[in-house]
Amino acid sequence: MLELQNILKSFTGADGRHDVVNNVSLSVGKGDIYGIIGASGAGKSTLLRTINLLERPDSGEVWLEGVDLTKLGKRELRLARGQIGMIFQHFHLIENRTVYDNISFPLEIAGVPKKERRERILESLAIVDLQDKVLVYPAKLSGGQKQRIAIARALVARPKLLLCDEPTSALDPDTTGQILRFLQDINRKLHITIVIVSHEMEVVGSICSKVSLMERGVIAETLDLAERKQHEPKSQIAKLLFNHGQEAKEVDYAYGLLRAND
Repeated sequence: MLELQNILKSFTGADGRHDVVNNVSLSVGKGDIYGIIGASGAGKSTLLRTINLLERPDSGEVWLEGVDLTKLGKRELRLARGQIGMIFQHFHLIENRTVYDNISFPLEIAGVPKKERRERILESLAIVDLQDKVLVYPAKLSGGQKQRIAIARALVARPKLLLCDEPTSALDPDTTGQILRFLQDINRKLHITIVIVSHEMEVVGSICSKVSLMERGVIAETLDLAERKQHEPKSQIAKLLFNHGQEAKEVDYAYGLLRAND
């Protein structure tokens, strides 16, 4: 469904050039929930944003259902992006628009007729179970409700692929569990492939079928969670995260433990 081949993305700062994503390849099957986990600065969010070319890679290929997005012109890429929804950490809702109008926004840009927009908006609100918030403004919503509206907005275009960039890191544990259950339901009922980035092992471990661990811009290890008993983690950090999840829920904390033991 999704193939990243030899993705390289670098940035130049005051101290020179840095390869944030360094020759990364991975494959996501149709219907998978695929996790990318790593410490702060590992390159995971940059890698995620290369999938829909919000960050255009310096080199490499991004294949979505047999089409290399990096080779498309502006109009073709805009159409291809209609197959990809995205959920961000900080919701990015427009404060002076109601819930209805926030969800409507991407459809307005796409030129979808008003009647069809209404049908899709109500359909998306039903998926996240917030039909009663249709005329409410974001300031009146809880953090969990805001993220559910952001999910509804991402789903309104009926995408085949959903990208989630740290979607639960601004939420409390109970709300995090609720959002993860919504993502699982969306994956199961709507057959949408999901790629989720996180620095929390519990997040990816609870819903993902496969997890890639990023370290300094490269994929250190990829594990099939369904076959963990047959394929134990090899890298130090993966062993700590997967075998001691309660002590090391976050990758940054896990790295701290490793450094303390050096």
